[in-house]
Amino acid sequence: MNEVADLKIVEEPKRPLAMHPKKFGLWLFMASVFVLFMAFTSGYIVRRAEGNWQVFELPALFTYSTIVILLSSFTMQWTYFAVKRNQLANAKNMIVLTSVAGVIFLALQWMGWGSLIESSIYLVGNPSGSFLYIITGLHAAHIISAIVFLLVVLANALRNRFNLNQVEMCTTYWHFLGVLWLYLFVFLTLLR
Repeated sequence: MNEVADLKIVEEPKRPLAMHPKKFGLWLFMASVFVLFMAFTSGYIVRRAEGNWQVFELPALFTYSTIVILLSSFTMQWTYFAVKRNQLANAKNMIVLTSVAGVIFLALQWMGWGSLIESSIYLVGNPSGSFLYIITGLHAAHIISAIVFLLVVLANALRNRFNLNQVEMCTTYWHFLGVLWLYLFVFLTLLR
């Protein structure tokens, strides 16, 4: 008998886990951003324990910016759901609202820094102020990158070229930055 003819596959080969390369890149980027902020907050804790640390209240504007970023997560998620349901006009409106919320967040942060300056809290001087400006400034830089991403999605939307994968990636990044800000806000509020 022919041995090859008697062989049969008992188990189908398993399909390897796969992820779109751009999505994988985004997750790697977010992981590196997460590690970066964990390093800064760890450094904050270590430096605070050494003494010579000025204690001050965070400006109320940071609380308002927290509310704005959390609300913007709802508009971003709404965008994603609207694209999935092929409600393109609604999705465009939600992208615009999310972008505007991002700009409002940045404006509130900027005004919060102005409030810190009025309270004699500066980037250069006491380490507590330096850490605050660096951590919030670095987060603001990432918000700017997310707004640019939103504008790319919006530009495609205005040409009626929605890409669900792109919208999903933008949504993931926006939520990540919102959760990251919430962590930073709670961290900076509790560990003054």
